[in-house]
Amino acid sequence: MKNMISLSKKIVLSAGVVFANFAFAQTVQEGIANVDSHKYAKAKQIFGDMITKAPNDASNYFYLGNSYLSQFDPNFEKAEEYFKKGLALDSKGYLNKIGLASVKLAKGDKSAIAEIQKIVTDSREKDPEVLYRAAEALTMFEKASSPDLAIGYLTKAVEKAQKGGVPAYYYYSLGDAYRLKKDPGNAMTAYDKASAVAKNKASVFTRMGTLWMAAQQWKQAKENIDKAIAVDPTYAPAYKALAAYNFRFQENAKVTQNLIDYTKYADEDGYTMLEIAKLHFINNDYDNAKTVLNKVFDKVDDPIKYKLKAYLDYSADGNYASAQENLNKFNSSVKDKERIQPADRGLEGLIIAALAKDEKDAAKKAQMMADATAKVAIAKNAKDQTMDWDAELAKIQSGGAINAASVDAGPTSPKVEGLKAKIKANPKDVNALVELGTAYQEVQNWNGAIMTWDKMIALSPNWAYSHYAKGSAYQQLGNHDMAEASYEKFIAVVNGQTAEEQAQNKETMSYAYYLVAFYNQDKNIAKAKEYAAKAVELNPAYADAVTLNNQLMKK
Repeated sequence: MKNMISLSKKIVLSAGVVFANFAFAQTVQEGIANVDSHKYAKAKQIFGDMITKAPNDASNYFYLGNSYLSQFDPNFEKAEEYFKKGLALDSKGYLNKIGLASVKLAKGDKSAIAEIQKIVTDSREKDPEVLYRAAEALTMFEKASSPDLAIGYLTKAVEKAQKGGVPAYYYYSLGDAYRLKKDPGNAMTAYDKASAVAKNKASVFTRMGTLWMAAQQWKQAKENIDKAIAVDPTYAPAYKALAAYNFRFQENAKVTQNLIDYTKYADEDGYTMLEIAKLHFINNDYDNAKTVLNKVFDKVDDPIKYKLKAYLDYSADGNYASAQENLNKFNSSVKDKERIQPADRGLEGLIIAALAKDEKDAAKKAQMMADATAKVAIAKNAKDQTMDWDAELAKIQSGGAINAASVDAGPTSPKVEGLKAKIKANPKDVNALVELGTAYQEVQNWNGAIMTWDKMIALSPNWAYSHYAKGSAYQQLGNHDMAEASYEKFIAVVNGQTAEEQAQNKETMSYAYYLVAFYNQDKNIAKAKEYAAKAVELNPAYADAVTLNNQLMKK
């Protein structure tokens, strides 16, 4: 009886340990799932609770630190803080050592690759989690990655995890590594294996969808993204992928809705909200970008918020002084200077050019413009596409951006005010936007017309008339450079349409070609001749075009 009692206690105690380990594993898995779902605040809460419950477990500090590295704008200081706390508890802790090496990699120090190799060697490659985290570190930051080494570690991690069941994220991380290596076939094979074992297949289908997008296989991309949303309508990254898909086809109104859905299902971690604000900005949806940024501006300490505010000050409000102030705050407060991108130098140049307009001292003005041009060149030489740098510089040099103040200072009418209220209630009401643009033109508020057509263009870039109407408004303001740019865009959009649609726009196209020719007759004679001839070809009865064409033919 005594031996039986002792044995029973042993069984009970052993079961307790197993249950505790199982609960721990479940908690870690839950945190990892939340990171994958872009619910970073929830993941941090889970890992923080793990530290509270087991403050002497060094690995808990790794998981919390790693969540700060995984977010959209990594917080190196926070990540490093937790990795060091973990190492203070266990100086041999492989995970926290990998964490610190990951920070070095994130900052572009490739010597960390050798450090990670040594850590794995010291671990004797016994623990699949160490192998997995080493591989994750080697693929987390593309510019300092080592996909071949990561694939080797992940393959071993999968082998060692077979007994207890391979987690789906081992397989899809293997797929991500192959993808980084530009090996889509093996990437898809790994994703297929992940799909077979994943509890929530939305993560895998989303990865498959974005892999098909990278291969420009749009049908398969959309099918997989739709499958992800069907499997789990709350899986936020699927909506971000769908936004990228719709952005490719310039379906800007759909992109806005996709990002609203993404916001709904990702949690309100400040850094996630900053990413969403950036995506709205890229989609030219400045209102939503400002709304999201303002919501979290005081809740995050990452200097990136100042940079985003600077872009919005410049693009949405034409507030160049505030843009310069916020960009200076970003440049001075960001600790890792690698985060200052060529686009930021370009923006700095545009701001200087805008401020130079009001400079009275001719010599100083010339110096400012030279500085502005040099900084814009940095962005252009880097082939950065954050903005159309030439168009923005031309816009500034020909009068600057249109802002709300200049619109409100112009003529209005009861019709204009009624439509403004209607659009405020529903910013995506395209019919109301078209009516408002027309109403502004009727009262000759050309700034209001331009701002409204810009909003319409943001929602539907391929609706040609917006570009034509915008050109007409610039023409009325005497801003020929911007009028020309708008007419050129109108021509490009129509030329991308079907033959039937082009036929319907022949007369308007003729007028647009004529105006571009007219603007270029003294600065680019070859282009003027080409466009004048095209105007006559499209509408031989257009007398002004015929006259200009005849004049140009004599030159």
